[in-house]
Amino acid sequence: MIRRALTNTGWLMSARGINAVLSLVYLALATRALGLEAFGQFVVAFTFAQLVVGLAGFQTWQAIVHWGQDDDGRKTATGFALALDAVSITIGALAAALILGFAGDWLPIPQELRPATFAFTLVSLLAIRSTPTGLLRLHDRYARAAAADATTSMVRAAGAALVAIFAPSIEAFLIVWGLAELATAAMYWRLAARTEPIHWQRFSLTRLPHEQPKAWRFVIGTSLSAAVSTASRKLLVLLVGVLGGAALAGIYRVASQLGEGLLKVAQALLRAVYPELVRDPDKAKALAGQITRIAVITGLAVVVLSLLAGEWIILAIAGSAFLAAYWPMVLLSASAALELAGASLEALLVARGRAITTLLLRGVPLVIGLVALPWLVTALGATGAALVVLGSSAVSVVGFAITSRSSQ
Repeated sequence: MIRRALTNTGWLMSARGINAVLSLVYLALATRALGLEAFGQFVVAFTFAQLVVGLAGFQTWQAIVHWGQDDDGRKTATGFALALDAVSITIGALAAALILGFAGDWLPIPQELRPATFAFTLVSLLAIRSTPTGLLRLHDRYARAAAADATTSMVRAAGAALVAIFAPSIEAFLIVWGLAELATAAMYWRLAARTEPIHWQRFSLTRLPHEQPKAWRFVIGTSLSAAVSTASRKLLVLLVGVLGGAALAGIYRVASQLGEGLLKVAQALLRAVYPELVRDPDKAKALAGQITRIAVITGLAVVVLSLLAGEWIILAIAGSAFLAAYWPMVLLSASAALELAGASLEALLVARGRAITTLLLRGVPLVIGLVALPWLVTALGATGAALVVLGSSAVSVVGFAITSRSSQ
């Protein structure tokens, strides 16, 4: 069980490793081609789209894994997931149109950039790929998922190189990022269809809840918990832009991209471990404990690396204009280390049907942090926003540990 979970994590991390290396390439290209202010505006536009997708989307992959262990349940869960994706696209598109159309100058996206931002948001919504991700994970096709994940960074890196040379503009970078989203989604759907036919005939928002009375509670709990996790990062980038301007948002984005690389390991770990916890509940606690011990050691190593080599990394990739990202990067790497340590505990709680509990454990500290954010950003700049993320992660992970012990 532990071997299979780590093998699946390894496949996911092979893609994460490729993405991590290539992300440094396109980050360097974008920061140097656009400069501090324009890069900040690009970051705010890109983050706005990510935030809409994160808040409007459902974690349909977890529903497929949870109820898809038999053939008929898999068809019904897939149809439910497809219907939820359609709801996400509709709600997200309407919300983005209303916000971009009626938001005043408080939103740090210039009026001339808002049509391009809406187009990118719509493309990002159409590229939602949680359902095919669930089918691949259900069948343990992590190698295929890794190949699909690697598409994003390959397209971004290649496109960013062309844009940086021939047409260095915010709109051009948004086009490249949009093409990367579509290419990745197409790869996911293609590989999922090769694994199992997509059950469009079961498209329904009511069939699974009729058969599984707790379906809506589970889906809403897991999705809101993921939305809170998204908000704790994506919303913060946007709020940093609102409170401190686009340039400060750009600095925070550089810090988060460099410092939160370990968070992607945590997400990969959660996605790889969760199916194993569902399949064998009797061994779930032992597996979660083993994974957590490995994660703690890895996290500590990354935090030390950030402290020792952080400034050199920022200079080499983004340039001296972004050196203010050093301390935020260190704090965000510490937050990511905590998230890595807590990933298997969170997956254990979700597998036990405690999705609402994980939502509360993430939501309450985030709300407290957001209340304090204006003061922290005013006093400490991007470092203040990073402290909100670190504090929220610390409280949430401690809560996961306490709750998982008490619910044995």
